[in-house]
Amino acid sequence: QVQMAESGGASGQAGESLRLPCTASGLTFDDHTMAWFRQAPGNGREGLSCINWNGQNTYYVNSVKGRFTISRDNAKNTVYLQMNGLKTEDEAMYFCAGKPLDCSGAWTSGNAYKHWGQGTQVTVSS
Repeated sequence: QVQMAESGGASGQAGESLRLPCTASGLTFDDHTMAWFRQAPGNGREGLSCINWNGQNTYYVNSVKGRFTISRDNAKNTVYLQMNGLKTEDEAMYFCAGKPLDCSGAWTSGNAYKHWGQGTQVTVSS
């Protein structure tokens, strides 16, 4: 049974940093592309970043490019999202997701992903 568990969600002030880890089990981690999504109340799910199986290719949506960094440690079955320069609009529930093959042009579509974590809440105050 595949399980993916995010942690690291917290409350912070604008400008601060947070790191979200997501640890997976029950799958061959380094066969999977991993991604981070978020969803704020009243909004749809937004794809933020994607990283291919060996970490050599990463992709970001414009709203987080330059502030967020995705990385992975295949030895630990863990993908990370380093979030710097937090803004109030970053407040949301954050989810990790995994799928076979590579990040592609459709990596921001949640429908492409087979495995999901339960989410971790990030709250940002001004």
